[in-house]
Amino acid sequence: MNIQAMMKQAQKMQKDMMNSKEEIDNMTFEGKSSLVTITMKGTKEITKVKIDAEQIENDEIEMLEDMILVAVNEASKKVDETTEEKMGKYTQGMPGLF
Repeated sequence: MNIQAMMKQAQKMQKDMMNSKEEIDNMTFEGKSSLVTITMKGTKEITKVKIDAEQIENDEIEMLEDMILVAVNEASKKVDETTEEKMGKYTQGMPGLF
């Protein structure tokens, strides 16, 4: 294989990687804990927090804070898993590049 063909293949792979990353960035992910639902973009920007207020009482604020933390972390984990699934073929076992 000559250098020109290798460069062309590398450019195609780079374009495919960027397309995959853009696709992930435009997806939405949801993290839930019993009273809280978080919606997050693939860029890990939180776009929505929904709290089931009917089931919460004033003395449960600390529990609610913990539930928000769980929901945010779950949504973030889903972004990471999807990124690894879609981008792993490009990074070939080197997680954390995206």
